[in-house]
Amino acid sequence: MLAAISYPPIPLFEVGPLTLSLHGVFAALGFMAGAVLATRELRRRGFDVLKYQSALTWGLIGAIAGARYFTTPAAILGGMPLLEALNPISGNFSILGGFAGGIIAGVWRMRQVGLKVWPTLDLSAFGLALGTIVGRIGDLAIVEHLGRATTLPFGYGIKPGYDVAPQHNALECTEATVGLDGLCGVYHHVAAYDLLGAALLLAVLYFVYRRFRLHYGQLFFLWVAWYGFQRFLLDFLRFGMGDAEIGSLTWNQVSGLAAGIGGLILFWYMGRRQPPVGDDEDAARGAKVEEAVSA
Repeated sequence: MLAAISYPPIPLFEVGPLTLSLHGVFAALGFMAGAVLATRELRRRGFDVLKYQSALTWGLIGAIAGARYFTTPAAILGGMPLLEALNPISGNFSILGGFAGGIIAGVWRMRQVGLKVWPTLDLSAFGLALGTIVGRIGDLAIVEHLGRATTLPFGYGIKPGYDVAPQHNALECTEATVGLDGLCGVYHHVAAYDLLGAALLLAVLYFVYRRFRLHYGQLFFLWVAWYGFQRFLLDFLRFGMGDAEIGSLTWNQVSGLAAGIGGLILFWYMGRRQPPVGDDEDAARGAKVEEAVSA
């Protein structure tokens, strides 16, 4: 092996009476960063950002619930007792579940306040991609979402004394059991791959948005398809590393594949059923186009 990326994880830390993890801190920062970016894009198009803030609040609640309970069916099928599987503060948390729960709750609130769904979801796609980028920084900090062992030079090398995320405690070692290379092992840093994929996705979304005349809903389903397939492929590196599994696939792979295929189908469907995006169409959906242009 030529080399490996290695740095000490940042474990739990205390701030006054609070015990915090950078995983949670950056998840919150990711939500905020994504919300700010999406709000900016909605304002540029002239849509009601106050209504959008209300939808974001409900989206946050839905994201928290979805992240926790999205993998519950797999846990129950795997033999976990029902009450344990339903425990709100323990068990697996899923970013795909967070997206699903947040989008469902957000769309429900959009309909309540009269905010048009498809243009709002289109512009929210930018925030969803940015939120993933920022959120994954927390995973890098605590060294979570490692994959299988690798000899690639950009794998993550665990050294004796490193306190990686609890999910990977079995990968830790001591000086007495360390290998000849001074490492406990080198593993795919899947969270880093996901961050880079999300960064590329954000660039592609802006490129497509600015260069092509899309139909309403297509930008959102481009995000759905890309990120779904991205998680499906990346989780091949994580099978057997502690994630909830269904047969020979992880729960995230099953949901990611479904999202990828569904996203492609709905991208095509929106191109046939929805009109192309334009100022007149935005105005018909409640946007104040003149104010957007002057801003």
